[in-house]
Amino acid sequence: MHANANQQSTVERPAKRTRDLRWRVVDIVVAAVIGVATGLLFLLWNNLGYAWFSAADALTPGLGGIAVGIWLIGGVLGGLIIRKPGAALFVELLAAVVSALVGNQWGIETLYSGIAQGLCAELIFALFAYRRFGLLPAILAGAASGAGAWLLELFTSGNLQKSPEFLGLYFTTIVISGAVLAGILGWIIVRALAATGALSRFAAGQDVTQRV
Repeated sequence: MHANANQQSTVERPAKRTRDLRWRVVDIVVAAVIGVATGLLFLLWNNLGYAWFSAADALTPGLGGIAVGIWLIGGVLGGLIIRKPGAALFVELLAAVVSALVGNQWGIETLYSGIAQGLCAELIFALFAYRRFGLLPAILAGAASGAGAWLLELFTSGNLQKSPEFLGLYFTTIVISGAVLAGILGWIIVRALAATGALSRFAAGQDVTQRV
């Protein structure tokens, strides 16, 4: 009798579910909406953020990196909400396209930034195998995106010719800004959206409602 009960419990044990990482139509639509909305945010930050960047850099060369984080938030939002391969890159790049098309002071270089920043954020979510989307991955994705921006600007902004002191300070400030203004702020935004029910069709929304 005892053996039969054990056998029955073994048979009835549910099979372990595997995550489906394929994109759904709703994933594409929502990712596009996030990308456009983030691009509009970039348009605002192109003036406010650049003024902050310039003032900080005038105070101490390299300190301007502290203002960059908002330009990195697209990859974090895309990764945290969609949770599929390519989402971080897609959202950050689309936001950059919107910013460039409407018009900004950097033109085509905006697209290069979108690719570099989105790829570096994407790398972090890939390292977690698209299974962890808490505060730590968000912070790391924002920081990595900042590192990607720093690396790109070695060539697009001529930073390769600048002093080691400038490069060290700029790297530190841009990574911190990415971690805070993209990573932590992005995580807070996603949780706030999820709490309203706007993300109910996504795991990001279900995670928050299950904890409430």
